[in-house]
Amino acid sequence: MLRLRKILLCNYVYYIFFFLTFCITILRIYLPRNSDYTEESKEFTGKIINIQEKEDSTKIYIQNKEIIIGTYKKEATFHLGDWITVKGSFTKPSKNTAKYLFNYQDYCYHKNIFYLIDIESIELERKNHNPYYFIKEKIKNRVGKDPYLNALLLGDKSYIPAEAKRSYQENGMSHLFAISGMHISLLAGILEKILKKIKWVAGKEFFIISLFLITYLFLVGLSPSFLRGVLFYLLFSINKIYYFFIDSKNLFFSILSFSLIINPNYIFDVGFWYSYSISFALMIESKNLQSKNYLISLGKVSLLSFLISFPITIFTSFQINILSVIYNLFFVPFMSFFLFPFTLLTFLLKPLGPIYHFITSMMEEGSILISHISIMKLIWKRLPLFIYIIYFLLLFIYLFTKKKEILISFFLLTIIHFFIPYMDSSDYLQMIDVGQGDSFLISLHHQAALIDTGGLYQEGDVFYNTLSPLLKSSGISKLRFLVLSHGDKDHIGEAITLVKNFKVEKVIFNCGEYNDLEKELITVLKKQRIQYDTCPQEFYLNHRPFYFLHTREYDNENDNSNVIYTEINNYKILFMGDAGIKKEKDILREYNLPKIDILKVGHHGSRTCSSKEFIDTIKPKYSLISVGKNNKFKHPNEEVLSVLKDSKIYRTDQNGSVMVKIKNNQLKIESFEIPMI
Repeated sequence: MLRLRKILLCNYVYYIFFFLTFCITILRIYLPRNSDYTEESKEFTGKIINIQEKEDSTKIYIQNKEIIIGTYKKEATFHLGDWITVKGSFTKPSKNTAKYLFNYQDYCYHKNIFYLIDIESIELERKNHNPYYFIKEKIKNRVGKDPYLNALLLGDKSYIPAEAKRSYQENGMSHLFAISGMHISLLAGILEKILKKIKWVAGKEFFIISLFLITYLFLVGLSPSFLRGVLFYLLFSINKIYYFFIDSKNLFFSILSFSLIINPNYIFDVGFWYSYSISFALMIESKNLQSKNYLISLGKVSLLSFLISFPITIFTSFQINILSVIYNLFFVPFMSFFLFPFTLLTFLLKPLGPIYHFITSMMEEGSILISHISIMKLIWKRLPLFIYIIYFLLLFIYLFTKKKEILISFFLLTIIHFFIPYMDSSDYLQMIDVGQGDSFLISLHHQAALIDTGGLYQEGDVFYNTLSPLLKSSGISKLRFLVLSHGDKDHIGEAITLVKNFKVEKVIFNCGEYNDLEKELITVLKKQRIQYDTCPQEFYLNHRPFYFLHTREYDNENDNSNVIYTEINNYKILFMGDAGIKKEKDILREYNLPKIDILKVGHHGSRTCSSKEFIDTIKPKYSLISVGKNNKFKHPNEEVLSVLKDSKIYRTDQNGSVMVKIKNNQLKIESFEIPMI
């Protein structure tokens, strides 16, 4: 026993253990893993490990040697633990098609998911006889579809409405809805108080609580934050009960090592980095955070958590909300001392459900309301990974040394980082992959304009998943102009969502009458007090003119498209919107167009535009075609591609988003490549 104590008190043991674990983790995550299936596969047999019921479909997670996610358009009549055979169409999870956007394929790969399946039929192989799944399903049935019971008891945040979820992220409060050390401490404390009142379990409280927490951990899934919380409770309790006197930092490295041994892919989980970095910092500063005044102590914790999470937040979200420090002063005690205990009580006493729903609804509304306060939201351009590593090093060196020069260096780095976009002298044009639609971003020395927004599908999808993160990762905090080529949904479908959630100084419409979508947008612009103009002659971005090539008013929306001509560092650029052959002829007659360097091809490459006469006249060097993959319109048309044969063609369905960079009169075009983190 003494020999064991001596080993456990040796710091080097923990450092060596962690180093070896880290090296093995790197090897494990880079070992190639392949699926036994292909896109030609038609069926999959496995065990149901999770079911998520949505309004119009059911998502079923099925596990065998690998996991597959199935979408079933009908209500599922099966249960957790049942073995089923599903038949349908296999597809790979989608990749990101613009730099720094969420890569769903990578996300799935790190969870051992290689394929999705659109389920056509399900056949039951055998019913569940495993008590684990029986208990898990009973808990899920009792929780139902309540978003916060699911989030706070089962760690499933998929039921939280998208708008509310975004507001929690904007306000820096998402961490409160992950089962973590805070929940474990509260749960263990409640159980301990109950058990101490039961005489026959005296002295066995730790073992009973540990058994409960381990069972609970496996029932809700091994999320990084929950696993960390349970391991913390177990190891710190053992250290205290058996007087091992192991240093808390050594226990921390042991817990971190055990987590990576259990699942090396945690290293790709943002929650893992938040959980471990913040808890380590709080552990180091535990004595300095203590105060007789609870609010002062909570304020210190909130500020330290904000600083430590800063590099992770700007790396993943490209935005920080300074007011989150203040918001957490209210929401942390609200969650800790009221909502989480009330969640447990509601789970036990179902009649409390309506009251619980009212409280969480008020919380949602409050979060959504304050998320629209934009005064202290700062945008941070995405930089190489080593910059964020330097942030972490500076913060933790300061915590260990308390040298003010280190902290000053940290803040100097943040200031330089924030102003980097303003120092960039390059000019950019980006064709953004928005599926079947158009959206082009122009950035001239940090003044930005967006031509069209895309938006053929569900409103908000393109903005939140593509436009917003792309703008923020580029360091763009506002749009000088939002230029709308015309009123079709695939060009302005995201405009309302954009002007409500991103700063826009002025919106420009095309000539002609407004359609219903444009009228709705104008109503929103008036409410938001955003200027708008119709049928202007030109606009200026960073003192450079963009000319509208007006001809006459037509009897269709496409030909009424804004056609825009500009020159950037002597490179001639022409945006055709959806203008057709009729307008092309009028433009050739009324304007003496030069040879064009970059042409945004009209109407996604439809046969109704890009006539041979027009293309032979302007002779574009590069042609950009924004078009959806496998679109039902069969764009771009083969005849158009043939007409453009002397031009270098870039297409979003094949090349993803395309970046044109102009610097020192040199033009460089890059199609999207999946970024290496």
